Amino acid sequence: MKAIWNNEVIAESDVTVVVEGNHYFPASSLNKEFFKTSETSTVCSWKGTANYYDIDVNNKTNRDAAWYYANPTSAASNIAGYVAFWKGVLVS
Repeated sequence: MKAIWNNEVIAESDVTVVVEGNHYFPASSLNKEFFKTSETSTVCSWKGTANYYDIDVNNKTNRDAAWYYANPTSAASNIAGYVAFWKGVLVS
């Protein structure tokens, strides 16, 4: 699987975890140069608190376009250490 934004591969992995239709990529598969920690967080009733990354590629920023659960609930423990995408990031 690849995650692409602004014509750059920002993550690539042979192993993803699909939850609610979203592919979660191992954090180790991210091209870290494109990711900046965001101050945004949200709460999911069954997964816990999500934290976000802004994605910066070729002088364009996609705010809060990647999310992860640093300390997911036990029900979502399979996505600990994984990152998912939205906001125009192509996952295929």
